[in-house]
Amino acid sequence: MKDSAAALAPLTEVLGHDFEQPELLAEALTHPSARTRRGARRGYERLEFLGDRVLGLIIAELLWRRFPEEAEGALTRRHTGLVRTETLTEVARKIGLGDHIIVSAGEELAGARANPSVLADVCEAVIAALYLDGGLPAAARFVERWWGPRLAKLGAPPRDPKTALQEWAQARGRALPVYSTVATAGPAHRRTFTITVTVAGLAPATASGSSKRAAEAAAAAAALAAVDAEP
Repeated sequence: MKDSAAALAPLTEVLGHDFEQPELLAEALTHPSARTRRGARRGYERLEFLGDRVLGLIIAELLWRRFPEEAEGALTRRHTGLVRTETLTEVARKIGLGDHIIVSAGEELAGARANPSVLADVCEAVIAALYLDGGLPAAARFVERWWGPRLAKLGAPPRDPKTALQEWAQARGRALPVYSTVATAGPAHRRTFTITVTVAGLAPATASGSSKRAAEAAAAAAALAAVDAEP
């Protein structure tokens, strides 16, 4: 795909920002497989690292303003749901981000453009590009536009799945859930942890997350989903 200003015009319109440094957007859209050997084009990893933090800050402030009476724990649970990979992937798909990702021929055939993890990473990188080119207001406008409907629909804060699973076990006189790390993968700035939770009476449940805490919560949620699925 050509990364000219003309080719990126439909995307910049969706992003709501005219880039003074279009090379930032091109970098945000470049999959690691498409990097040039001499470094003329970098992949999106560095921008993804920054975008993750920018998104987290914007969402944190939006929640802080929207729920002035809520405690830190409730805000944290809301925040986790809004910045998770699944939410980023949904936004990326809605704005057609996959059509603009620059990938190698091999990754094209492998379906990288539709890969949820890639879409989430590129979405974060694009947020960083907006931030670097237009400051926090440019990034905030994008986030408020595409996360705003989700914020508007928020009801009671989601229940912490680890607490819910612990209460389930205690109510039945069983030992507390045990969490074990079974795998760690990814670069230092983007680790993925895989955790398995075991509790008497249930099959072990395994899930992954960007931190041990997130992976444990996801594993607990998977275990509770199994409970709900029981006849």
